[in-house]
Amino acid sequence: MIFRDITPLFQSPKALRLVMDSFAHRYVEADFTHIGAMDARGFLIGSVLAYQLNKPLVLFRKQGKLPADVLAEGYATEYGEAFLEVHADSLCEGDSVVMFDDLIATGGTLIAAANLIRRMGARVHEAAAIIDLPELGGSQRLEDMGIPTFCLTQFALTDK
Repeated sequence: MIFRDITPLFQSPKALRLVMDSFAHRYVEADFTHIGAMDARGFLIGSVLAYQLNKPLVLFRKQGKLPADVLAEGYATEYGEAFLEVHADSLCEGDSVVMFDDLIATGGTLIAAANLIRRMGARVHEAAAIIDLPELGGSQRLEDMGIPTFCLTQFALTDK
């Protein structure tokens, strides 16, 4: 198996600008209210885009990292179960969120975030990532929930 990592993008100002500009162009005129960023690499993408698009940033964190009242949602991992948390007052009815992560694998984190968004009465505009690993089924799981996905590229898990 090959590990897919976005770290080289952050080592190249030109590559980072191309990636962020691609996302910014997609969403600059889209009808949504908030940027949602997944812990931890999604924070790198989401914070830049929240700044560029002048949108509030909602952080979806691993359990125990947020100081205020939180909502939590469990999801399956390779090793068991984990929990994703968000400040309970981050969103309200009528809000619409574009969720960002570095990649979509099984979709567990983004699905947990989508469930939290819906619990607060908001809706998911789209789930976006730099890389999709379609063989792991995360994008399809999101689509099956009625959540559109957008990725800049996709990779097979193994080289043939």
